[in-house]
Amino acid sequence: MSRFILLLLLAASAGCSIQPWVKPYERQNMADPIMSFERDPVADTYTHHVYQAREGARGAEGGGGGGCGCN
Repeated sequence: MSRFILLLLLAASAGCSIQPWVKPYERQNMADPIMSFERDPVADTYTHHVYQAREGARGAEGGGGGGCGCN
């Protein structure tokens, strides 16, 4: 029984040493709008921008920005 617990702890601790699959210099590819789940991510980004400007909900959906909001 103690060997089983030891093997279980060893397997659990080995999971903590996994290196990330995406390297830091590759993360810019994952942030590309083409990688979005929407059908047309560029048009969806524009629609969100219009919604935020019209509703006064700047940043409510996670969009960044600031200033006067005129862009």
